[in-house]
Amino acid sequence: MTASVLTRTPDLAALRRLADLDDVEFGVRLLAGTPTHEGRDPALLRQWARAAAEFGAALAPVACAADVVESDGGLEMGLLARYTSRPDAIELFTDTIAAADGLAERLGWRDWYPAGSVRAAAVAHEAAHARLHHGPAKAELRRALGHVVLRLGSRRWYGHVAGADEIAAHAYARTVCGLGRSPLLLTAALAEWVTASPQTRAPGATTPQSRTPQSRTPQTRTPQTRTPRRRTPHGREK
Repeated sequence: MTASVLTRTPDLAALRRLADLDDVEFGVRLLAGTPTHEGRDPALLRQWARAAAEFGAALAPVACAADVVESDGGLEMGLLARYTSRPDAIELFTDTIAAADGLAERLGWRDWYPAGSVRAAAVAHEAAHARLHHGPAKAELRRALGHVVLRLGSRRWYGHVAGADEIAAHAYARTVCGLGRSPLLLTAALAEWVTASPQTRAPGATTPQSRTPQSRTPQTRTPQTRTPRRRTPHGREK
């Protein structure tokens, strides 16, 4: 997004009030809006959100091995970045990153999100998704969540918790980039602002659905657009 996108003044006071919620609460909201979690006990969602965040924050930092490419048009798709495993690449949407960075400035959140940190966090977030997709971290996250789907004697099989990897990736990005708050707070504020500000969209573009900006397929192949009920500005395609 270019700076001109921020010409309309959003309800800054309402967006600032989002900071009154703790980072785990944003994880709970993410899980609650993810298909398969309808009707789940909020206490269970909070347990999973906290476990996923703690797991992501504890991941050892590693250099990003994926190719990083840049594109425009992320606001129209509701995406901030996206990861693909074939080819192994991270696509960054410069318009959404600029929008998030500008919003952090206007909300007075620079101490939490220093200049340039949104881009760095987007790369770290997608690098975490790559680790959770390729390596042993995928099974380790399942064990950390403790969602047992089958018991046989002393053996246990742990099931997938949709959305937990997203929370873990945000927590990893916060830790390795030294952010004061989880990127979930900033992306939630951005989603609220974009939804309320038609001027952020190109003529005829649809409003990004309220969640966090997502990240997935690079321009090296045709992006496959998904339409979940709520989208985060980060996502991934395999």
